[in-house]
Amino acid sequence: MEKQWLFDREWTQNFTKVRQEFMGGFLRDVQKQSELQTALDLGCGVGYFSKYLKDFGFKVVAVDAREENIAEAKRRHREISFLCQDIEDSEIAELGTFDFVACIGLLYHLENPFRAIRNIRTLTGKILMIETMCSPHRSATMDLLDEGTEEDQALNYVAFYPSEACFVKMLYRAGFPFVYRFRELPGDELFKTSLWRKRQRTFLVASKAALSVANLILEKEPIRLVGGDQDPWVTKFSWVRRGAFHLRVLAAKALKPMRGTASVKSK
Repeated sequence: MEKQWLFDREWTQNFTKVRQEFMGGFLRDVQKQSELQTALDLGCGVGYFSKYLKDFGFKVVAVDAREENIAEAKRRHREISFLCQDIEDSEIAELGTFDFVACIGLLYHLENPFRAIRNIRTLTGKILMIETMCSPHRSATMDLLDEGTEEDQALNYVAFYPSEACFVKMLYRAGFPFVYRFRELPGDELFKTSLWRKRQRTFLVASKAALSVANLILEKEPIRLVGGDQDPWVTKFSWVRRGAFHLRVLAAKALKPMRGTASVKSK
């Protein structure tokens, strides 16, 4: 009996089309200012996005860490170069650089997303486009979560899910000089916050050169200092203690001139 691939489910194909159309809109805008000829598809699965990039006109190389996915992708798309490699392994840098790197639905499946982003930085010649799930925190943080045991999940079925701010910070610290988010994301419910569910997914772009695309907003690197305003170890009583300390400092400053005046009068 022929295997039924999760990538071929009706819901997955519909969601793939949503993301392909969004990627295509961005590529049509950015091609006007950047000459993009080669593309790398990271976490390619059985090749849906690889084929899309090939049809868009790119010379495509695609990689996935699962041998069974690569074997199936090669069977379906013989005109594309598919390789079995792990994005968390530094040896992947031997592939060289590519004008456009697509990382769709991959980074939140990894145990070491920061290491992967550093590796991706070495592979990116001009522009990186990321689509990913992200934890809903405003600060730069991650959630370590257990995943399912299917061919579209983490290799070890446990992964860090970074927040959007965490992705932005990692991209900057990996060496990208420009990191962008989109003013408008796809209309699919997974890219929206509703009464019942916080936004689950995002698109981001990192680039070696500044981009001028109407739907892009340049992001600043989030800063979260140890012991700063976002100190994760504080309790509600910490603020009471800190407030009392500041009151004592202010009181000491206010009393200092008065003491000096009193000493003058005593003479």
